[in-house]
Amino acid sequence: MRMSLRVWFWLLSLSVLWGGSFFFAKVAVAELPPLAVVFARVCLAAVALDLLLALRGQSLFRRSTPWGAFFAMGVLNNLLPFSLIFWGQTQIASGLAAILNATTPLFTVVVAHYLTDDERMTAAKAVAVLAGIAGVVLLIGPGVLTQAGSGLWGEIACLGAALSYAFASLYGRRFKAMGVAPLTAAAGQVTASALLILPIMLIVDRPWTLSAAPSLAVWASLIGIALLSTALAYVLFFRILAAAGATNLALVTFLIPLTAILLGAAFLGERLGVRHFAGMALIGFGLALIDGRIGRVLRGAK
Repeated sequence: MRMSLRVWFWLLSLSVLWGGSFFFAKVAVAELPPLAVVFARVCLAAVALDLLLALRGQSLFRRSTPWGAFFAMGVLNNLLPFSLIFWGQTQIASGLAAILNATTPLFTVVVAHYLTDDERMTAAKAVAVLAGIAGVVLLIGPGVLTQAGSGLWGEIACLGAALSYAFASLYGRRFKAMGVAPLTAAAGQVTASALLILPIMLIVDRPWTLSAAPSLAVWASLIGIALLSTALAYVLFFRILAAAGATNLALVTFLIPLTAILLGAAFLGERLGVRHFAGMALIGFGLALIDGRIGRVLRGAK
């Protein structure tokens, strides 16, 4: 599906908002346990979106609300990936987490092949998946299996989050067919996520046992990740999903690392090696194959 300039603008805006989430999360998990950060993110976003719905004379709390779909989307798109990424960022740099998250379109291609009739695997997509796998192997590196404290489990957690996002992108297609508006879908899934995460967070993290209150920087990061990287971002997410489909939407994950890397380098003192950029280049090649741009360029050159 070809994308208009307006959809490309939405996609670029979403990449900046989600790229910033890795920076905000890295600041927050320095002082707060991961599930507490997840809950703060979705709870504040839910309050903001539900208030926005109320100002427009709408509400989630009516008989026709598809809560089952919202809870399922909340698990796939928020509870699982947010928890895995935030925990992963206690082990690895935010830029590397964002690069690993860029494998989402590759997982989406594989999942879509088995779960849909209109996004089947092609030869080009198969090559794209192989290129992406090679990029991930290069990112993780051969020495990580023998090095103590190497961050392997943090990298695996971020890959697990990418797989969950792939399932979420495909599951989320049903909201358009159900006639659910993007704002309502965004509010519904984060509200459901907050209800799911609250008891888990209270049992696992026990936030009342924290030795000190969060700093001003952490509070600012929580507000940023909730209102910008979640509330606003998910309104764009569902607009793009409805307009351009799951595979095109997944391209945003290759644009995200640039924002995450720049913020991590500027404010967190993070540095990535040549191996990481080479791995990202392979993933980018795979994404270009998925999007069909390489094929169109080659055909145009004949």
